[in-house]
Amino acid sequence: MSRLRHSGWLSVSSVAVGSFGTVLSEFLPIGLLPSIASDLGVRIATAGLMVVVTGLAAAVAAPVVTVATSRLDRRVVLVGLSAVLVVSDAVAALAPAFPVLLVARVLLGVALGGFWAIGAGIAGRLVAADQTIRATSLITAGISIATVVSLPLGAFVAATASWRVAFVIGGAVGLVALVLQLLTLPAVPSQQRVRPAALTGLFGVPRARVGLLVAAFLFAAQFAAYTYVSPFLQDVARVRPDVVSVALLVFGVSGIIGNFATSAALDRSVLGTLTVLGVALAAAVALLPLVAHLPVAVFALLVVWGLVWGGLPLGLQTWMVQATPQGAEAGLAMFVTTIQVALAVGSSLGGVAVAAAGIAVDFRFAAVVALVGTAALVWLGLRTATRTSTAAAHH
Repeated sequence: MSRLRHSGWLSVSSVAVGSFGTVLSEFLPIGLLPSIASDLGVRIATAGLMVVVTGLAAAVAAPVVTVATSRLDRRVVLVGLSAVLVVSDAVAALAPAFPVLLVARVLLGVALGGFWAIGAGIAGRLVAADQTIRATSLITAGISIATVVSLPLGAFVAATASWRVAFVIGGAVGLVALVLQLLTLPAVPSQQRVRPAALTGLFGVPRARVGLLVAAFLFAAQFAAYTYVSPFLQDVARVRPDVVSVALLVFGVSGIIGNFATSAALDRSVLGTLTVLGVALAAAVALLPLVAHLPVAVFALLVVWGLVWGGLPLGLQTWMVQATPQGAEAGLAMFVTTIQVALAVGSSLGGVAVAAAGIAVDFRFAAVVALVGTAALVWLGLRTATRTSTAAAHH
């Protein structure tokens, strides 16, 4: 085990590059949908299926890949997923028709779901136990950075080159991750076989059940609001289009900072940190419509929101890993499936709210969902902790 951890941080960094590459490849084409639709002769609404199929494939792939590969060395699995990422981007870059592009995006979903489930869970086997949260935060930072970079990079590609270049860039990052993993990742033998029953059995573990429920509420709340943050800035806050890009960049940079700041707070209290983050998420999205006429206040709340969103995925992943110490990969697989479904549901419900009553009402709806999730976390989390400590005392 000491040999595994000797060059642990280099290995963790190679996994972080992989997480960066998968999320960059997921989000980079979003700003290119008009170009893709025009070039391949489909409607923009149809082109939007690129985003949907990736999320659905990731939701299915996370548990399937975890079960199917549970006997394999984790190094082999991660290297294989990076190879799938490279292939998916290569197929997308060369796609002669839209159905081929959709196949490429399904492949990306497989890489994405597998990487989130296995990549985050491997951190504790590459570094010392007291560094696990920090190592996991480095891997999840790849997600935050990719989210920040994808928006301006996509706009730059749209303005200067073919949409296919976006997939070439994604594939290049995936290739770098693949090479780094081949060079730095040690053998990480499978610790146990994950059976399908282990996934469904999580719902019988009180702490894991709480984690999945709370993750569903908080991710749904996040994407009910975040999906419509650009229209909010343009139509409600009356921010100029060029300033909207700056605002989104501020949000993203805050997310990177929040990711690392949260890793320090989680070392003290996971329940306390998640409670603060949930309340802050609710407060930020609830207050934004009320201060829409004050640009400085809008930017300040975007910073708070970004800090919160940078930390929540890491906090929830940490909760799931601690809830299932004997089967962290099973817990993370169900976590990925839960958040991908919650993401889709949250965006859809947000769209219904915007169409029916406007963006301000949608943001208030998101705030209520976040508060319900946070209340469930505090109530059920404390009850679970009390039961666990009581059982331990009797034992």
